[in-house]
Amino acid sequence: MAVKVFDIWYEVDEFLTSTPTPEQIFAFRPSQAARERLRYLLDANSNRPLSSDEEAELNETLAVEDFVRRLKVRALAKVQA
Repeated sequence: MAVKVFDIWYEVDEFLTSTPTPEQIFAFRPSQAARERLRYLLDANSNRPLSSDEEAELNETLAVEDFVRRLKVRALAKVQA
């Protein structure tokens, strides 16, 4: 089993356990390292078949992105209320 290069869930967990305000949730952005890793995986996926570990990591990262997007929608609704 390959070592996971970046654990995006850890980063999101750290942010959420800091009890952010709705404004902070809406403003949340992944770290530069997370963005670079996602870009690498997306570029690799466009240019060659991904290894099973890379494909799993890409799918997990996209799932986290979807989760954060849903949080932001709810946070925005609270800010606008």
